[in-house]
Amino acid sequence: WQTGLMDCCSDCGVCCCGMFCFPCLACQVAGDMNECCLCGTSVAMRTLYRTRYNIPGSICSDFCITMWCPVCSVCQMKRDINRRRELGIF
Repeated sequence: WQTGLMDCCSDCGVCCCGMFCFPCLACQVAGDMNECCLCGTSVAMRTLYRTRYNIPGSICSDFCITMWCPVCSVCQMKRDINRRRELGIF
């Protein structure tokens, strides 16, 4: 990952969106990945993203993160998408 799970201060806009309009941020992530808006918070979406970019981890860790820290999980994915866009690799 380009940022840590709890690295909210690295992009306050994403963090605020996640805290105050979580469904909107989840839909943005799903839209960025050309998936259904309802999939933005799923374990499958996180696993798909992680494997697409060869990010270390496991399905078990993806499950735990999305179940116990859903806002942090989606924020981390959105920050990563934004950074990869800046680098031209998304």
